[in-house]
Amino acid sequence: MDLLDPIRAFLACPTPARWLEQAASALPVLLQDHANCEKKAAGTAMNLLFRYSDRTELQVLLAQLVREEMLHYEQVLEIMQARGIPYRPVSAARYAEGLRRHMRQNEPGRLVDVLIIGAFVEARSCERFAALAPCVDEELGRYYTFLLRSEARHFEYYLELAGKYSPEPIAERVAFFREVERELIETPDTELRFHSGPPA
Repeated sequence: MDLLDPIRAFLACPTPARWLEQAASALPVLLQDHANCEKKAAGTAMNLLFRYSDRTELQVLLAQLVREEMLHYEQVLEIMQARGIPYRPVSAARYAEGLRRHMRQNEPGRLVDVLIIGAFVEARSCERFAALAPCVDEELGRYYTFLLRSEARHFEYYLELAGKYSPEPIAERVAFFREVERELIETPDTELRFHSGPPA
């Protein structure tokens, strides 16, 4: 089975072709935002480690995730340095905030939604790694293929934990966030980011 089959089945839409065209021609910005995404993912996981310290399975997953995301952050920085691309902060995409604004605030709903959102972020990242690999230079293409292979199951781990901690089936909540995610990916954006929509 193709690594991407479960990811494609989980997401409501593929990455728009116009986003790929823009991303392939603006690699410095894409790499800067990719580095930020890896760092933010590690920071989010670390925050959750402290917030939900009583949940053992969550602690194990998040500890692994922090290490992996920080390693990938370091790797992206090395790629940028080798290419003479200075690290500069860039503004965040509306993607993550667009998902989080629908998060419930009472527990355990909040935790379940955080995990479902994490599943969509991981799945979309892998889908984009695969879509980008043939559109960029060989070195970067190999790296994105490596990231896809190392992270392809992450979204399923998040979903399993969401199901474990939810007192009710999560299918309805997953379907809700699937549509929110689709709209964010298909709606045009004025700035290129790793999780932005097609260019406006």
